[in-house]
Amino acid sequence: MQLGQLALYAALVFGLCALMLGLSWVLGQRTAASRFGREPYESGIVSTGGARLRLSAKFYLVAMLFVIFDLEAVYVLAWGVAAREAGWAGYIEIMVFLGILVAALVYLWRCGALDWAPRSQHPADRRY
Repeated sequence: MQLGQLALYAALVFGLCALMLGLSWVLGQRTAASRFGREPYESGIVSTGGARLRLSAKFYLVAMLFVIFDLEAVYVLAWGVAAREAGWAGYIEIMVFLGILVAALVYLWRCGALDWAPRSQHPADRRY
């Protein structure tokens, strides 16, 4: 019985989505293609250059590292909520967890994974 209700619910959801997409396509505003119709418009500023911006791989690396180290906060918060129930065993486990994360952060820092600028632009690398 429950599987049938789930199937009915899924069918209704997909049907509603199809109905909304179909109505938006049928009732949607049609615009004639013009020279300026496909040009990006933002804040009244005339666009210069292409719309595709090439970003350095360092940006993606730092973003990925942020996500990884941001998830740490979720685990620490969950531990903080249940700290009394976890007792000393939970405290030791969270300290090991944080120790591993700090070691990973120090390793990434020493390898230069968190540096934005190339080595030659760092003030510490300049020789006067």
